[in-house]
Amino acid sequence: MEILLERLNHKEKDCLAIKFKYDVVIANQIRKFDTARWSFTHKAWLLSYSQHNINEVCKSLNNGNTIIFKNDLKEIVTPQGGKEKPANTALALLNEGAQQKVKEFENWLHSKRYSINTIGTYTDALKVFLRYYASKSISEITNADVIIFNNEYILKNKFSASYQNQVVNAVKLFFKTVENKTIETDKVHRPKREKVLPNILGKEEVKELLNKTSNLKHKAMLSLIYACGLRCGELLKLRHEHLDLKRNLLIIKQAKGRKDRITPLSGKILELLSTYYKTYQPKIYVFEGQVAGTMYDDRSLQLVLKTNLQKTSIKKPVTLHWLRHSYATHLLENGTDLRYIQELLGHSSSKTTEIYTHVSTNNLQKITSPFDYL
Repeated sequence: MEILLERLNHKEKDCLAIKFKYDVVIANQIRKFDTARWSFTHKAWLLSYSQHNINEVCKSLNNGNTIIFKNDLKEIVTPQGGKEKPANTALALLNEGAQQKVKEFENWLHSKRYSINTIGTYTDALKVFLRYYASKSISEITNADVIIFNNEYILKNKFSASYQNQVVNAVKLFFKTVENKTIETDKVHRPKREKVLPNILGKEEVKELLNKTSNLKHKAMLSLIYACGLRCGELLKLRHEHLDLKRNLLIIKQAKGRKDRITPLSGKILELLSTYYKTYQPKIYVFEGQVAGTMYDDRSLQLVLKTNLQKTSIKKPVTLHWLRHSYATHLLENGTDLRYIQELLGHSSSKTTEIYTHVSTNNLQKITSPFDYL
């Protein structure tokens, strides 16, 4: 079986894509990775991009399969003729002392209750940095070394700006917490963030999608994402107690950034949920999988969206997150204050919410082009 490994950008994140002709054994192997997600957009399994994941994927899938590397992924052959683990550039292995330091850093991240994904991203980034400086004592590493790493490793290998920021963040935190030493990130070159506008659907497009969704459960799920601006994971974790029907509120517990928030439930969505509850009578979660009391699978929900999109006239590569973006944009176009939208979405910074002002068309449509006066 040929398996293609490719690096790509998905939803502004650096990802490792795994493509192959469907095989249940390979798919089950990939599902064992914590960050594994199926992408309908790319028709591939996606993992967070890291040296560790490249190595682990190859180790897991190498048995009897042919692994093909695309773009900046390549196989490094040792002078003895054997094959090393795939890498983006040849790096020395971590010595015992460096491994112990990485473990200390990982334990600190766990103790501070960082998310599993963040812990994996930071420790992987730190390992790459320390492997680059394997011949140098950790105590001797300075700001200048971080700048050299950026230029000689990240830029030379054409790694993304987001990965560069991840490494700088991980290195800064490691030296501050484990080494009790300050790396002054102001002196380290950080790339400018790309300004990417959120993808949205028009109100009529949302209406068409929901009207074409005939299955009651599926319609309720997609409707609630749009009606309350939920992330996919927030929807799937909802339990009965999170619906405050006396006050017409939805309580989102421990969302991104470990924050709770509330959002109003409209009369129309309450009516739909009431019909759904009478029909399906879920036991624990608001939306459950085929086995009662279990959480609905996120990949299944993505398939629900894809299937129902095919019934519409919409040709855009819509994802579930587009519904959240559309909710925020439509609120803004209806005159809702940006500060309230920030609270409803659970954004820590108003700058994150302000991006929706760039896709709101109400004021733009009032502008007359000088071409019309010719």
